[in-house]
Amino acid sequence: MMQTTKKILATVVFGSCTAWSQTGLAQDMLKPDMGKLTATGGVSQLEGAGGGGLTPWALITGYGTRDSYGANAHLTQVNTQDYSLKTYGVAVGIADRVELSLATQEFTGSLAPLNALNIKQDIFGIKVKVAGDAVYDQDSWMPQIAVGAMAKRNKGIGGLGALGVTNVKQLGAKDDRGVDYYVSATKILLEQSLLLNGTVRMTKANQMGILGFGGDKKDSYQAKLETSVAYLINRKLAVGAEYRMKPRNLGVDNEKDYYDVFVAWFPTKNVSVTAAYATLGDITVFNPKNQRGWYLSVQAGF
Repeated sequence: MMQTTKKILATVVFGSCTAWSQTGLAQDMLKPDMGKLTATGGVSQLEGAGGGGLTPWALITGYGTRDSYGANAHLTQVNTQDYSLKTYGVAVGIADRVELSLATQEFTGSLAPLNALNIKQDIFGIKVKVAGDAVYDQDSWMPQIAVGAMAKRNKGIGGLGALGVTNVKQLGAKDDRGVDYYVSATKILLEQSLLLNGTVRMTKANQMGILGFGGDKKDSYQAKLETSVAYLINRKLAVGAEYRMKPRNLGVDNEKDYYDVFVAWFPTKNVSVTAAYATLGDITVFNPKNQRGWYLSVQAGF
C-alpha cells in the first residue's frame, strides 16, 4: 500500500509537471483566477490539508482552477477541559491537481500533573487528485479521488523535564517521526447541496503523532476510516459532522476515535471561519477523562 501510493504520487506529479510545460500552462498560471465555486476548496484540516476539520478531503485547497493556482494560511485553536491544541500553516493548490501543505501543531496541558506539558510537531503534506471531479461530474456517481501523504516530525516533550521525560519514546512510542498515507473520495451533490467524503488512512500515529508513532502495544500500519458529511445551507454557510477512527498503540494512552459537528462560514472566497464542538476521547492515562471542547479555525487565501 505504501509503495503503491508513493509510485502513484511520483507518477502523477511528474506527469502533471510535464504536461504543464508542454502546453505552456505555466505562463497562464501567473495570476490566480479564483474560478472554483465557493467552499469547494474546503477549510484547513488539523494537519494542514484541505478538507474538513478532522479529516482531509479529495478536494484541492484554494480557488485556482485547472489553469491556475490557489493558496491560503490558517490558524486553528482547539480547547478541551485539560488540553489545548494550536495549529497554523500554509497550503498551495496547483492546477486543481496537486496540493502542498506545511503546518505546525502546538499541544499544551492545563491540569496537573500535565499542566506544564508542551509538545510541538511539524507536518508536511502532499495530495494529488488522480480521478473524477467533485463538481463537474454531476451526471455520474464517480467521486473525486485523491491520494496523499503527511510526513510528521515530533519535536520532543517540554515541561516535564523534572520527571525526566523529554521525548515521546519515553512514553512507549517507537519513533518520533512517521508518515501517514491516505486515499480520499469526495462527492458533491449540487442539487442536494450535499458533500460526502470518505478517507482511508494508513497510520501509526498516536494522537495524530503528538505522542509519537507506534508503541508498546502495536507498531504496524493500520487502516483507519474517516468520514465527513456537509450540508450547504446557502452559498456561504455549511453545517456538518465528521468521524475519525484512531489506532491504539500506547499502554499509557487509551486513545479514542475523534468526532465533531461544525459550522463553516464563507463570507468571501478569501476568508472562511469554522466553529465546531469536538470530542477527542481520552488523552493519556494521567488525565483519564473524555476530552470535549470547542474548535475555531480561520483561513485566509485565494
